[in-house]
Amino acid sequence: MSLLTCLYLPVGVPTFHLETAHKQFQASLKMLHTLAPDIVTPTEPLLSIESLRAFLDGKHPDLVIYQNLTFAHAAYATEVMRLTDAPMLLWTLAEPEGDGGRLKLNSLTGAFSAGHAHKAMRGTPLQYVLGAPDNPTVKTTVSAVIAAARVKKSLRSLNLAMIGHTPSGFGFGRALDTEMAQVFGVNLVAIESRELTKVARELPDEALQTAKETVQSRMLGFDATPRKNHDDLIRLYEAYRQFVKQHQIGALASRCWPDFFTDYGTPVCAVLGMLNENRVAAACEADAWGALSMVIGERLSDLPTYLGDPVAINPEENTITFWHCGTGPCNLARQPEGAQTGVHPNRKIGPTMEFGLRASDRATLFRIGRLPDGRFRFFIHEGAILDKPKQYCGTSLVFKAHTPVEPLITALVKDGFEPHFVVIYDHVAEALTILAEMLGLDITKY
Repeated sequence: MSLLTCLYLPVGVPTFHLETAHKQFQASLKMLHTLAPDIVTPTEPLLSIESLRAFLDGKHPDLVIYQNLTFAHAAYATEVMRLTDAPMLLWTLAEPEGDGGRLKLNSLTGAFSAGHAHKAMRGTPLQYVLGAPDNPTVKTTVSAVIAAARVKKSLRSLNLAMIGHTPSGFGFGRALDTEMAQVFGVNLVAIESRELTKVARELPDEALQTAKETVQSRMLGFDATPRKNHDDLIRLYEAYRQFVKQHQIGALASRCWPDFFTDYGTPVCAVLGMLNENRVAAACEADAWGALSMVIGERLSDLPTYLGDPVAINPEENTITFWHCGTGPCNLARQPEGAQTGVHPNRKIGPTMEFGLRASDRATLFRIGRLPDGRFRFFIHEGAILDKPKQYCGTSLVFKAHTPVEPLITALVKDGFEPHFVVIYDHVAEALTILAEMLGLDITKY
């Protein structure tokens, strides 16, 4: 992921209690360096417009953490926004308890000045946190803002590949290259699926050893696959692997049916699962927005994600089952069964993945949705993944929601959300919310 240039700007004026301010400055530095070791910080508080301007000179940040160490009037924040267009986190320090004596910091009044200036100059959502450096909520919020800013920057260097077109009736996954670039900064690469199957067929046997070892080590029972499908999957995995490496692909959305059954004779499901495990977010049914949702979830959780259809609910357990035909990252397979090899449930051709996904106390449902007017929205919902075996042929997981599932499903259907959802193996709702605000997107939570 791209390195993030993050600036810490502790501003104030010298007429308040500088001993208290310096203690908060040192504590803030210590906390920030635990979250972002490469953060750029001044050696002392910035107690004048001139010192602030000098520190900003020549720097091009991706994120600004603007802290009212003491009161500072609006000209400080105005200067920051004049010199940089980076997203801003406004951090207010807690005022020491009043004892009838001197107001020591007056940080909160400074925050109002900065917030008013931000609204006037930008009009976009301002990230904000109030509290001392040792406040757990402050640390959580700052961490989420840094994570969101890091993902936002990383998207600008992401190559997302569309391999083939969405099948008829699956237009919700289609993306325009200009749209992907304008809204998310992502470069969309397009190639026909037949180009990769042609490469797969023509690969020399001596080029397949690494792919063979990878597939055999990931897919339990793979060697029992019929010889033609066995060999064709290895060839297909190597063709995709070479394409990803050659074009520096970080995520892809691949056509799957009917071509890989009717023309190639072997499904691509397992290839996508293994790529996903290798941290190349890979969506089936050529769902570009699903693939982008996956890579965002992967980068926030530092784990592969799962893309699935919502296929069943259990109101008593308050769960939704997410399923797909035969793709899923092998390292998320439930144990002790592991990543078993099977055949496609409808086409009866293999090899595909066959397993339930492992449990997690922390999980987030996520989807980048596209509205009819062209605007984008994030659906975000935290919950957990239950310890359940495979529910249907293919791969599946059982998600326990934080709100009643029947009204949740009703709202999603009535609000026109797409039928693919990403399940992220962590609670990342705060970072996703911040990322949506940084990108200027709508947010849907129920």
